[in-house]
Amino acid sequence: MTSPYALAESWSSWPRAQRDQAYSNADVVPDAAEQVAARNALSAAFRAAHPGHLDLPYGDAERERWDLFPGADPAAPCLVFIHGGYWQRNRREDFAILAQGALAMGWSAALPGYTLAPDASLTGIAWQMSRAIDWLAQSGPAHGIAGPIVVSGWSAGGHLAALAAEHPAVTAALAISGVYELSPIRDTYLNDKLSLTEAEITDLSPIRRPVVAKPIAIAYGGAELPELRRQSRTFHRLRAEAQAPGPLIPIPGADHFRMLESLWNADGALTRAAAELLR
Repeated sequence: MTSPYALAESWSSWPRAQRDQAYSNADVVPDAAEQVAARNALSAAFRAAHPGHLDLPYGDAERERWDLFPGADPAAPCLVFIHGGYWQRNRREDFAILAQGALAMGWSAALPGYTLAPDASLTGIAWQMSRAIDWLAQSGPAHGIAGPIVVSGWSAGGHLAALAAEHPAVTAALAISGVYELSPIRDTYLNDKLSLTEAEITDLSPIRRPVVAKPIAIAYGGAELPELRRQSRTFHRLRAEAQAPGPLIPIPGADHFRMLESLWNADGALTRAAAELLR
């Protein structure tokens, strides 16, 4: 299947370093390391304060674990957050603070882990997320989570959230700063560990898949890399042309890492966007 996504003009003639730079988020955010360290510290404290439903296995692999943060009402919606890291770094534990906004508005929250590349292919990671949602739909009620599932994710997690929207147990999705067409990735340093096949590029690029009729909000920061902004706008445009529901949400001035603040704050733009998906 040919993708409706168009690569940047003369992309094929760019040197490797220029292609790599198109996806190098940390290189254009001077305080990226400080932001990550602050988020990790907040997450460690949040996780320590909510120890009741952590490290719950949904499979046999080491990273196939859930951290659940049930709210007061089991029937309330659950915000699932899938972490980013270009499918090859980071861990769910360092994003626990993302549950704070959901809990503050009376929801539950849940964070799944997944095996990183190169230990898993992108196909394997996508299947892990599907199995994780199977587990949450079946076993979540035993942990106080039985309401509608809204899947969110950031960066690589935005890509995985867009795919997870197809799962029958998912009601809606919030894709943040994601990658929705994989073909450019093959031409960058990111593919050193991913080793994407042509079939994976075709099958796992949300832009190329059948349009999901469920609400999907697509968010990106105004200070993100141009390639990520462009992919978000293209993915939303294609969905809008198919009359699929869900807004495009640019966050003015937000860089790739600061985007998450508007999801862990109860009055943040992305927390409100998640709530709007069910109205």
